[in-house]
Amino acid sequence: MKKRFLFAALIMLAISASAQVSGILGDWKTVDDKTGEKRSIVTIYKGSDGLYYGKISKMLMYADLKCEACKDEDHNAPLEGLVIIRGMKAEDGQLVGGRVLDPESGKFYYGKIYLKDGKLVLRGSLDKRGLLGRNQTWVK
Repeated sequence: MKKRFLFAALIMLAISASAQVSGILGDWKTVDDKTGEKRSIVTIYKGSDGLYYGKISKMLMYADLKCEACKDEDHNAPLEGLVIIRGMKAEDGQLVGGRVLDPESGKFYYGKIYLKDGKLVLRGSLDKRGLLGRNQTWVK
């Protein structure tokens, strides 16, 4: 009896975590930290490799900007269409691991994405634990 209850509880927990991750998928409006203006729409999706990605699908401001600070194949790439969230995996109802690109600086950060009060919270940090970093809140 106890084994059945434990098994059922684990199944419910897995379903709940999966539902939270599916709530992260889709289009999100990014908001400028300083001005509060909506800057772009980022589409978060699951790739064919089973990992999660996010690309700028539409610029709401400054549509012709390029990633001048980026390196390698992203250097001078248009921001619209640029993949800024790369290789994240689902874990406990969140997206973790992978990297997050800051197009303004051209730097990559460790990333974590979760939902809070119906909004998406993206944490970019210098360390894998997420201690040294900052959050951005995006809206559906």
